Amino acid sequence: MSTSSLLRFVVDGLATPVQLALLGATLAVLVDVGVAVGERVVSLPRSMPADARALERRARRRIERSDVLARIGPMLGLMGTLIPLGPGLAALGRGDVASLAQAVTIAFDTTVLGLLVGVLGFVIGRLRRRWYDATLTRLEARAADA
Repeated sequence: MSTSSLLRFVVDGLATPVQLALLGATLAVLVDVGVAVGERVVSLPRSMPADARALERRARRRIERSDVLARIGPMLGLMGTLIPLGPGLAALGRGDVASLAQAVTIAFDTTVLGLLVGVLGFVIGRLRRRWYDATLTRLEARAADA
């Protein structure tokens, strides 16, 4: 087996795991959006001064999760874009336009999902930073007054 055949075999084997990971990341970011709304509406307004340390730990974990999704979504989207383009271009060389069309459709779909995950992860991460900073500032001021 030549090096190029081995590379093609490995890359072809990555197509399904990358697509599944991208679908998982999409689900995770949508759940994260729901959790963020709950934080903003329910848990952060009810935070008490004694909860500051626990709140900082929770903030760190949740912001990190949003940051990971913001970074990994576009990466998976790019991988999902490039993987089907190789066989698609080879199909074009054989005159198989239908296979090329299918490959390009998959490429665009994975690009869009990857960018969606990245954008939502980025926005939720930024909002969480602002919300947690404001809440911690409020808790510190309340503790200083007491």
